Amino acid sequence: MKYLNPANLAVIACPGGEVFADEVIGHLRNKYRHSRKQTVEDISKRYNISAEQADHQIDLINKIVAQGLASQSGNDRNNGPFKVPVKFTLFPNGEIKSEIEESIRGKDVYIFQDVENRYPVKFSSGVVNNLSTNDHLMTIFVTVDAARQAGAERITLVIPNYPYSRQHKAKGREGLSASRIGKIFESLGVNHIITLDIHSRDIMNAFNKMRLENLHASYQIIQMLTNMDGILNDDFVVVSPDTGAVDRNKFYASALKKPLALLYKERDYSKPVKDASNSNISQIRLLGCVKDKTVFMADDILGTGSTLIKGMRLLKENGARRIICSISLPLFSGSAISHFDEAYKEGLFYRIIGTNAVYQEEVVKREWYVNVNISKLFAHVISRLHQNQSVSNLLDNVRIINRLISKISVEPQNELPFSHDISE
Repeated sequence: MKYLNPANLAVIACPGGEVFADEVIGHLRNKYRHSRKQTVEDISKRYNISAEQADHQIDLINKIVAQGLASQSGNDRNNGPFKVPVKFTLFPNGEIKSEIEESIRGKDVYIFQDVENRYPVKFSSGVVNNLSTNDHLMTIFVTVDAARQAGAERITLVIPNYPYSRQHKAKGREGLSASRIGKIFESLGVNHIITLDIHSRDIMNAFNKMRLENLHASYQIIQMLTNMDGILNDDFVVVSPDTGAVDRNKFYASALKKPLALLYKERDYSKPVKDASNSNISQIRLLGCVKDKTVFMADDILGTGSTLIKGMRLLKENGARRIICSISLPLFSGSAISHFDEAYKEGLFYRIIGTNAVYQEEVVKREWYVNVNISKLFAHVISRLHQNQSVSNLLDNVRIINRLISKISVEPQNELPFSHDISE
């Protein structure tokens, strides 16, 4: 962290993104405290002064560089990144207003939002309401505009679920909504977007100047697999749930040094998908062998879960012993949770691994669900962006995954209770 000016990093949490923002802030503060402690030790040793004297010198520089902001009371500026108080108002006609209640002029601002949060959120006026994706998106628009009007030097959106990401290609008379949303962000003055496992990398090429940092939870997911009671020692095969997920699953197969199979699906796009019991798949075929094997499938988004359940049923019919799925963005839309409850009772799968990129309350209580915490990963990226440092080794995590795999190959695996969250 920038120990000379910790007050320059500002976090705004929109309604819906507060839980994730608070977790990331906690990691950032721990990171700053650790960095400050190391800096104090280095200065003390280099200039032969006491740790207390070195700490006072850092405080003095903070006050000079931050023009007094580091010494302000109320938000404990000296303890690192701070959360900016913002008043969010939901009017009776559905309009949303964002009022930033503290100066952010010249600051590096990070705006958090979870556009897939379907649980009731509370506004400053006390109004509690369930918001749609479009409501959350409008909240981002008005908040970004407020931050720009308030003189923020740089604005970064932290949106683990990129909105409209599945509308990334036009097959007929339809819009390219994924790129259009990004261009709206760019026109409002957004400099960066930090997201997780974006549905199509083509979206990243749709902007003029704005940068999109696409993170992956593969390290955290593999870390969880290593703690699942010797799962990786089974006769194990990675299966891509469709052709669009081949690259993702090829990555896991390569990292884990396991064989790769494929489910090939043909869809009837004239048939709408309403829930997990009604998919639009007209035909599905398995390319590869899963008989008596533990199957692992990775996908980016789980909506109704209809295609995933149908795929798992085919794998079971072909002799799969047990099935584990990982989902980067577990939306569980509509009645998906109840359908997965039924599928679990039927014995179609063993575990679903999901991340906390989407706020969930019900599914995390299920025996079959494993929650992986990726807030520390986002904290690392924000810290480096704030310091204008490279994030390439966080975006391409092959090296640390290889180190993890080599470590578990020589160390005994310890079973971890499935109710625990995992972060790097």
